Amino acid sequence: MAENQDGQEKTEEPTSKRKEESRRDGEVARSKELSTAMLLLAAGGALLVFGAWMGDKALELFAYNFDLKRVDVMTHDAMFKHFTESVWHATETILPFLIVLFLIGAISQIMVGGWNMTAKALVPKFNKLDPIAGIKRIFSKNSVVEFVKSVAKVLLVGVTSYIIIYGLSEEFAVLGAMALKPAIAKGSYLVIWAFLAISLSLIVVVLIDVPWQIYQHTEKLKMTHQEVKDEHKNTEGKPEVKSRIRRMQMEMAQRRMMSDVPDADVVITNPTHYAVALKYDDDGNSAPLLLAKGKEQVAAKIREIADHYEIPVVQMPPLTRAVYFSTEIGDEIPQQLYMAVAQVLAWVYQMKQYRAGKAKKPGRLPDISVPKDLDPDSD
Repeated sequence: MAENQDGQEKTEEPTSKRKEESRRDGEVARSKELSTAMLLLAAGGALLVFGAWMGDKALELFAYNFDLKRVDVMTHDAMFKHFTESVWHATETILPFLIVLFLIGAISQIMVGGWNMTAKALVPKFNKLDPIAGIKRIFSKNSVVEFVKSVAKVLLVGVTSYIIIYGLSEEFAVLGAMALKPAIAKGSYLVIWAFLAISLSLIVVVLIDVPWQIYQHTEKLKMTHQEVKDEHKNTEGKPEVKSRIRRMQMEMAQRRMMSDVPDADVVITNPTHYAVALKYDDDGNSAPLLLAKGKEQVAAKIREIADHYEIPVVQMPPLTRAVYFSTEIGDEIPQQLYMAVAQVLAWVYQMKQYRAGKAKKPGRLPDISVPKDLDPDSD
């Protein structure tokens, strides 16, 4: 089990923040064996595809350099031109081969760990100069695995080479009886295929190394329980600070809500536990809006504001509870409550007309039924 510097066991999986910090520091899982195997296979494949063409270009280059006139050898400008053309010819010959190796090398590097560009990986790490830490690395589990991989590679390559060379021994033996050019062509063909077969044997090491590198990198990033708690605290903030922020947000929301109460057409109460403030604008909304709601002290504050601004306050417990629990502030009331609220608003409008001397005094507001599914106190 991995441990940190304090001796605590790292039992927790690395968090996303820990993984991101590791990538910024240039620490990602990499498999050297995968890169080596892919480069060797790419080299063999490129030689198999471009080998004949590269051979012909090389012969042209040799012929060009061996066909020098004496006057050219003695002339500085002629030799410089000859040298420049030879370099360009040689570059043109090996360029496809180099492009293939470059592309495969880049792809093999990002197959495990992904693409990661950071300058922090170039910063010297002086802690690696610690001799005690160096001795620990020599006898670490990773060193043992690397030693086993090295032995496995030697055995695999050695055994595979022996089998292939032994199997092709008769093919190589007949090359001496062939003409020079066909012998070179066939010999090159046999060598390339043997090289590919030997390189393929490294796949066994790759299949072991890739999971091991991923596992080792994950183990290195693992955290102690205390580290997880500290990171969570630093990321999310201390509980008391979060509680204070939530309390301030609630207070600000309540202040905004209370500022809308004076615009209400009616306040319906429980009468003491709950209160809701409703407004109906027949020009802009199809249903009444809930401007404010609250219980206990907040409900008392809503009633106080309503009294101050002479907003009608109607006691209707079932309807109050139904609106309180079914509607959020700023939303329209549910369709099931349209009729009940419309009756209350109509009665309030008649009362306003009566107080203005424009109508007779309305009768007592009748009992209003609320759908059972919207009444939290219904059985």
